Amino acid sequence: MTHDDITADAVTGPGGTPPGPSAVQPTDADAESTRPDSAPSPADAALPPELAPAALTLFGDRLDLAAAYAELLATDGVVRGLIGPREAPRIWDRHMLNCAAVAERIPSGATVLDVGSGAGLPGLVLAIARPDLTVTLIEPLARRTSFLIEVVERLGLAKSVRVFRGRADEAATGSSGRDPISGDVVTARAVAPLDRLAGWSLPLAVRGGRLLALKGSSAAAEIEEHAEVVARLGGGEPTVQLCGVGVIDPPTTVVEIVRERMVGPARPAASKRSRAGRSRRR
Repeated sequence: MTHDDITADAVTGPGGTPPGPSAVQPTDADAESTRPDSAPSPADAALPPELAPAALTLFGDRLDLAAAYAELLATDGVVRGLIGPREAPRIWDRHMLNCAAVAERIPSGATVLDVGSGAGLPGLVLAIARPDLTVTLIEPLARRTSFLIEVVERLGLAKSVRVFRGRADEAATGSSGRDPISGDVVTARAVAPLDRLAGWSLPLAVRGGRLLALKGSSAAAEIEEHAEVVARLGGGEPTVQLCGVGVIDPPTTVVEIVRERMVGPARPAASKRSRAGRSRRR
């Protein structure tokens, strides 16, 4: 992961949950055909009718709040370079529902740390779908944390969501006067290969906590390649979990790793000369 030179304190916003726009909105074909291709439109975030049952299952009575976030992704997120313009019409199937399905692997009332949160995927989606969770969005880049802070405030999620500007290792060890943080569950989506991701994420999990890494077709191959590294980092055997089976198609592929052991930083071995010197002094 990369980060800016300046690290700010964790930021929270005002509480309260304002009502969002209607989740399912008709698309104005005429307006769509006349607007410039480069101009993002709220219509891009409209929930396709065929996905409405899955969205209702995953978000329940917070579906309008999910729709408000989808609209922010399709407009401000595109303008600010956090979501590609071609992704805007696919926000619900490729992003919102894909992330929300992971909630089934998270225990009730858990604390969740979302590493490399970017535009808030999956952390903000999980906070919307599961109001019982306490979520910290960990993101090093200033323009992304600015967007996250604004979204948290606009959606009224500050009682359960905070934004930490910095790298994962800074969050785990503490920096700039901030205390280290840890959580029951660490999530990550499209951040890094499994070995590096485990190195960044497992130190953030409490013992017995877990890493949930959203992966694609590479999941099994990454497990085979990096299982030994994961074990050295204190992780248990990685497993592949399919989330949202029977609700979304295809289901979300998640690599799950339990933190079984607390592994500290490696210490350099003392040289023979040093050990001999200590013996002579005694």
